[in-house]
Amino acid sequence: MRVEGLGAGLTEEQAREIYRQGEEAVVFALLEQAKLLAEAQANGSAPPHPMSPSTPSGMRPVYTKPPGSRRQKRPGCKKGHPGARRSRPDRIDQRREHRLECCPHCQGPLHRCHQTRTRYTEDIPENIQPVVTEHIIHRDWCPRCKKHVEPVVTEALPGSTLGHRVLVLSAWLHYALGNTLSQIVEVFGHHLQLELTPGGLVQMWHRLAEILGGWYEQIRDEALRAGVLHGDETGWRVNGKTRWLWCFSTVDLTFYMIDRCRGSPALLRFFQQAFGGTLVSDFWGAYNAVACSKRQKCLVHLLRDLEHVETYRPVNQDWPAFAKKLRRLIGDAIRLWKREAVPPAEYASRRARLDRRLQELIETRWTHPDARRLIKRLRRHHNELFTFLDEPGVPFDNNHAERAIRPAVIIRKNSQSNRSDRGAETQAILMSVYRTLKQRGYPPIRTIVDAIRSYLTTGQLPPLPAKIAASG
Repeated sequence: MRVEGLGAGLTEEQAREIYRQGEEAVVFALLEQAKLLAEAQANGSAPPHPMSPSTPSGMRPVYTKPPGSRRQKRPGCKKGHPGARRSRPDRIDQRREHRLECCPHCQGPLHRCHQTRTRYTEDIPENIQPVVTEHIIHRDWCPRCKKHVEPVVTEALPGSTLGHRVLVLSAWLHYALGNTLSQIVEVFGHHLQLELTPGGLVQMWHRLAEILGGWYEQIRDEALRAGVLHGDETGWRVNGKTRWLWCFSTVDLTFYMIDRCRGSPALLRFFQQAFGGTLVSDFWGAYNAVACSKRQKCLVHLLRDLEHVETYRPVNQDWPAFAKKLRRLIGDAIRLWKREAVPPAEYASRRARLDRRLQELIETRWTHPDARRLIKRLRRHHNELFTFLDEPGVPFDNNHAERAIRPAVIIRKNSQSNRSDRGAETQAILMSVYRTLKQRGYPPIRTIVDAIRSYLTTGQLPPLPAKIAASG
């Protein structure tokens, strides 16, 4: 049997003609279509399964995605900008002279000159050997206390055979940079000549988290006293079960919390009392349960909703007019925020005009279902859209929290979250400490090693270092 027109060019008339030929023609046509589709998939010219608007970007083949927009500006620094390069090293460990014996082109003799040039290179030694220290600990008798006493070894945790730098560096690689356990073991084993085991590392990280728990609580307390606090959340897995990683961040700290809940109970466990600053977040409803003086909702999320509707929904009825007015309103507010040296009277007039335009947009009767849905959101949060125009230091978006939560997303992709509740607690503590130290301009390895030594000597963890003041 032969059926004409099969393939991607099959028209409706041809399909009806196949149907009129009877059951055998339909079965044969379906089998032929399946064969053609399989051949196209094998050649990489067709998607392996149908795509829908909800299909994640990572599951879409590259050839089915639209081409990216062209770069608006040329890469690199602006014209006339001073160049950036490595600075000259302060210390020179060795010197080598390089001189040719003959011409490399004709192999002829050379006349020696006095011209030279200098070049500097920095490299890692070929054979890095760990330093093994034998500690001879003297135990003496105290006649007053009636017991033997001995000094504290501050180079390692009690009972540990690995020093602080190994502990803190390995935790930094995992909880700050997102390297997996196997990668860390391989780096230490092949390059640093130090054999480690995954189980031993995890147990040491738990002990490190217990010591740095005081800093974790200090970060939380400082976040609750901040003037502007950004919040965001993302999915997390603990022992194969769905959990949620919450992120609360400012310019000089980041606090991570892993909780079973994505709703208001998790937020109320963090905000145990009213928050006196401005909370910046997206439109997730759980944030409405937080008692705070002021809020700022992310306007970028609102613009993304407009783009999503125009991409995946029919934009008929009065949607174009609604989207145009809302985009103009948001754009005018952002432009007013970015302008400098606006007279107070003019600023107040334009600010009041924005409120009137928003109220008119809300009171207008719209027929498109997505327009009505967004109007409900605007009506609920109408006092939380333009807070950035009234409060200094408050942005109109929540990009800060999204950038703060991105390292955790990378760790989740590489290491598949956590396998126990204790591991989740360690994850939250160490990620918070390392991220905060980075924001405050401190070298994490040296800062934490010094803190552990002080803790072993005095029995108390020193306070978390404050942010380094900007020079100049």
